[in-house]
Amino acid sequence: MINIISFFSNLAMPLIILIIVIYGFLEKKEVFDKFIEGAKDGINIVINIFPTLIGLFLAVGALRSSGVINIVIKLVEPLLNIVNFPTEIMPLAFLRPISGSSSIAIATDIMKNFGVDSQIGIMAGVIMGATETTLYTIAVYSSSVKIRKTRFVLIVALTADIVGIITSIIVCRFLS
Repeated sequence: MINIISFFSNLAMPLIILIIVIYGFLEKKEVFDKFIEGAKDGINIVINIFPTLIGLFLAVGALRSSGVINIVIKLVEPLLNIVNFPTEIMPLAFLRPISGSSSIAIATDIMKNFGVDSQIGIMAGVIMGATETTLYTIAVYSSSVKIRKTRFVLIVALTADIVGIITSIIVCRFLS
């Protein structure tokens, strides 16, 4: 069964490309010219969002290297202990909405220190799957289409991340 799934997985992209090319020829479209136009549009989008990406990467690097994250965690640690929120997860919960690469590094570190099958390791994995790099996503998509007013989107998206993190912890505690 796994061999069949693997076979079709390997065929998926070449088959989609072949279908697009055949459809283009049947519709008498210049397939390669359309591909080149799309590639040019993609490059323009990358050029438009590049300053936003640089700003985000700089901000994340400054947060991590300055120790601000550790200070915030120390400040909220008494509250986290009251509600039985594992403080080991807090760096991940704090950085996940900001940066995907930083959150992957933190999740990997959590799993190395506690084990992938530990409750903390499972929580880290579920949080990674249940949340999004909200600030990055909003910044990239809104800057690419020139949207400046993202306040309400940001509030809703960060609320969804908080709910995802809390739900991940509750579900992992309930199931283990």
